[in-house]
Amino acid sequence: MQQYFVNGRAPQGIFQIKDKDTAKHMFSVMRLQADDQTVLVFDDGIKRLARVVSSSQQQLEIVQELRDDVELPVQVTIASGFPKGDKLDFVTQKATELGASGIWAYPADWSVVKWDCKKLAKKAEKLEKIAQGAAEQSKRNRLPDIRLFDKKADFLAQLTDFDKVFIAYEESAKAGEMARLAQELQAVEAKQKILFIFGPEGGISPKEIEAFEQAGGIPVGLGPRILRTETAPLYALSAVSYAVEMNQTH
Repeated sequence: MQQYFVNGRAPQGIFQIKDKDTAKHMFSVMRLQADDQTVLVFDDGIKRLARVVSSSQQQLEIVQELRDDVELPVQVTIASGFPKGDKLDFVTQKATELGASGIWAYPADWSVVKWDCKKLAKKAEKLEKIAQGAAEQSKRNRLPDIRLFDKKADFLAQLTDFDKVFIAYEESAKAGEMARLAQELQAVEAKQKILFIFGPEGGISPKEIEAFEQAGGIPVGLGPRILRTETAPLYALSAVSYAVEMNQTH
C-alpha cells in the first residue's frame, strides 16, 4: 500500500491534502478512488490508515492508527564532506532507506566542489525530495533531517549534541583497526544520538581529524577495504542496524 508524508498534525474528520505534489501523486498518478485506502504519516511519526471519501474533491478521512514503527532504535546522522557530482543524491536515497535520521554535508578541506549559499539551498531542496521519496518507498515513520553546512565551523559546533561521534578514517582501516566500531556499537543504548563523519573523495585531512577528535570524535575503520565516499555511509548504517536491530544477543 502506498505511503505518504503529510506536514502538520493528524486532522479530525474529513480533510484534504494541501501539498499539491502529494495530491497529484495520489489522485492523478495512483488514481485513488472513493473507498480506496492509503497510509499517511504526519509530523508525529505515527502511521495512519486513511480512506478516500471523494476523489474529485480529493478528500480523505483517518480510519485507524497503525502500530508499525520501523525506525532504528538509535538516531544515526551521517555527515559527508561535499562530494563530486550527484553522489550526495545517491547517499541521501540509500541512507534514508537504511534508516538514517539525519543526512548532513559540510565543506571539507579536500572537497573538490565549492557550493555557495544559493546552490546549497537549491541542493538541500532537491535532497529533501529524494529523501521523502525514499522514506515513502521504505515505509519510514520519519523523514531524515537534511542539512548542508556553508561553514565547517557551524558543523563542528553541532558535534556536542551527539552521544557518540565516529570518524570514518581511512588510515584506521589501513592500520588494520577493525574492532573498535564493533566494540563501541555494543555499548550503544536505545535512543542515543550517533554521528558518523565521512570525508569527500580525497578523505579527511589531518587537521580535520584533530578538530573532530578534540570535539570527542572516535576514529574507526570500516573493515579492511578502503570504501568510496558514497559507500562508507551505507556500510556504517548497515553495521548499526546489525548491532542494534538484527543481533539478538545485543
